[in-house]
Amino acid sequence: MRVVVVGAGIAGVACARALADSGVVVRVLERGRVVGGRMATRRYDGRRADIGAGYFTVSDARFAAVVARWRDAGLAREWTDTLTVHSPSGWSTTAEPMRWAAPGGLRSLVVDLARGLDVRVESEVEWVEPGPRVDGARTDAVVLAMPGPQALRVLDPRSRAVRAAAEGQGWQPSLVATLRFPKRTWDFPGVFVNGNPVLRAIFDDGSRRGDNAPVLVAHTVAAFAEGFVADPTDAADDIEAAVRELIDLPPATSRAVHRWTYAIPGTPNPAPFFFGEEMIGIAGDAWGLPRVETAWLSGTLLAEALLTQV
Repeated sequence: MRVVVVGAGIAGVACARALADSGVVVRVLERGRVVGGRMATRRYDGRRADIGAGYFTVSDARFAAVVARWRDAGLAREWTDTLTVHSPSGWSTTAEPMRWAAPGGLRSLVVDLARGLDVRVESEVEWVEPGPRVDGARTDAVVLAMPGPQALRVLDPRSRAVRAAAEGQGWQPSLVATLRFPKRTWDFPGVFVNGNPVLRAIFDDGSRRGDNAPVLVAHTVAAFAEGFVADPTDAADDIEAAVRELIDLPPATSRAVHRWTYAIPGTPNPAPFFFGEEMIGIAGDAWGLPRVETAWLSGTLLAEALLTQV
């Protein structure tokens, strides 16, 4: 059996890992320069910062086994079970579940899962059609590990069932600003922000990475992000001002802003993945609650469904 997985985020890599470990010939095609997807880590001022997922949680036993291996290898660590909440009525805290982080950045976990796989980066797929075929090449099955709107761009109109599954997804954008300050003057690991016209969450990247660097990573609400499509750096002033107003901080010494067009999936799909008669499937964190664990499970369970076809 030969399978092509399109997308090297954690869902795609988890799917490829499960298939390869069962003897399937699998190739992962990723249009970006690196694996990771929205478990993204970027280097600013010589230091890495997590600019995609803020953390991950663990509830599934199989995912827990993977996380235990990451922990034992020093790739992941328990971060905090308590985060601060700010709303118009004031400040509070929320406890549990335990949030996990990665000293080397969350992308390092996807890199670990991809070790030994046939992953082709900077390989953009243009067309997936019945057969199935990927850019004209025949294969036995295709997995689209990506948001539905991105899948629709490459899916042949004849693939009606797959397209219907992709069309059922709604997504919201977000801007993520990495802000470095002169020194640490806050004592929280992260803040969920409710009722703010700009901010959705702020995470202490120095705390979650374990180096105590004075770096905050701020995530915006969708309505604010929709106003900055062409150049997300235009939003830097507003995001910094909102963070400083909320926490009472001095001016940042450096700033970087990244836009995620498909940051947050809408209504969770009750199924863990889609897999149709055309041997084309879709996986990712839209297939359940929007979590890292959801994406891993979606890819892994889709792989198991594919294996029943061998």
